[in-house]
Amino acid sequence: MRHSGGAQVTRRALLGSAAAAGLAAAGCSSAPRKPAAPAPPDPQTVLITSLIAGKEQLVSLYGRAVAALPGRAAALEPFRQRHAAHLQALRALLPAGSGTGTFPANSAPPPASPSGSPSESPSAVSVGALRDAERRAASARPAQMAMASPALSQLLASIGACEAVHVVALGRVRD
Repeated sequence: MRHSGGAQVTRRALLGSAAAAGLAAAGCSSAPRKPAAPAPPDPQTVLITSLIAGKEQLVSLYGRAVAALPGRAAALEPFRQRHAAHLQALRALLPAGSGTGTFPANSAPPPASPSGSPSESPSAVSVGALRDAERRAASARPAQMAMASPALSQLLASIGACEAVHVVALGRVRD
């Protein structure tokens, strides 16, 4: 009897272990899983994306000004080109797969869009409007630099300095 009792205990232990393992496996695989929460966006990527959008708007604004002020096109085009270079430098800092904005730095700006000013037609842009846009962009740079990595801060300092010089230089360009 002892032999069969020992075998019976072993079978019970074996069956109990198998049942526990089955429950554990079932608990791991059949329990409804909550989808993993997406990781919050990287603050630097968010900042760079925002900077790119702002630069795209400035490039577009200059493109519209060049079209609206043909007599000033030669004077305004270098400003647009510098903003396109800033845009290219910002895009180079954007991590792969993060999106790159709406148009390449070397291409023509997109069709005219409203400027936000009710007194201005969407296609007409004055030199004064360009100066205001440059002033706003330059004044935003210090706060942006406070949130940026050291490398991005250096780039923003250079971009802000360029924008500040544009404000002064545009004072010499007449509508």
